[in-house]
Amino acid sequence: MKLTTWNVNSLTARLQHVLDWTAANPVDVLCLQELKLTDDKFPLDVLRGIGYEHCAVFGQKTYNGVAVMSRLPMRDIVKNIAGFEDENSRLLSVTLDTPAGPLRLVNGYFVNGQAPGTEKFNYKMAWLRGLRDYLHEEVARHSQLVLVGDFNIAPEDRDSFDPEGLRETIHHTSEERDHFRKLLELGLVDSFRLFEQPEKSFSWWDYRMLGYQKNRGLRIDHILVSEALKPRVAGCSIDRTPRKWKQPSDHAPVTVEIQ
Repeated sequence: MKLTTWNVNSLTARLQHVLDWTAANPVDVLCLQELKLTDDKFPLDVLRGIGYEHCAVFGQKTYNGVAVMSRLPMRDIVKNIAGFEDENSRLLSVTLDTPAGPLRLVNGYFVNGQAPGTEKFNYKMAWLRGLRDYLHEEVARHSQLVLVGDFNIAPEDRDSFDPEGLRETIHHTSEERDHFRKLLELGLVDSFRLFEQPEKSFSWWDYRMLGYQKNRGLRIDHILVSEALKPRVAGCSIDRTPRKWKQPSDHAPVTVEIQ
């Protein structure tokens, strides 16, 4: 089974990119973030037409929004963090019925946070605490669990093009990295780091200042798997190809293969 996470930065603007990429990479499950559209605008018929018969959508006008598109049946859909009041559409949890049994999938568009010391950063910290509490219960209930999404956190220095120059700035703060570590402490593993990877492997590049061309990027899109799934992870990679297309998302898709 191949599962992909991709922040498309507007599905309306990037629908053709999704169609082109999945035609070349027919993954079993595609998790999208930053839809920037309401549920009624989601191109359900188009995506079902390319084989994603099962779709869960949690949209929002102009901002945020997440979706899970699957070739496998899904059930037990939960929107946002249970017990954490939030007006934004940021989290979608589903159970996939796979040949190896049920797999709990949590797809998130994590809070950006703007800058340390701001209200938006405080919101990010509160959201991450709420997520950890929620996942503590989810991991206990589901041995096979995958957490994916745009985390808006570069967990280590090697996940940033300029770790010293950007130290303690947004995505690089000690507080954010501590939250990432606490997610791992729940019994999750960073699937990308299970394998030898090229240096300067990033999933996001700024549109400005030739960010992509100069590889001034960050690895902020992640796929974490539970310990029960770790032995079955056969690979995890970032596909930079769509970032080269005309009017691309600033993020690249990240794919994990689970045997």
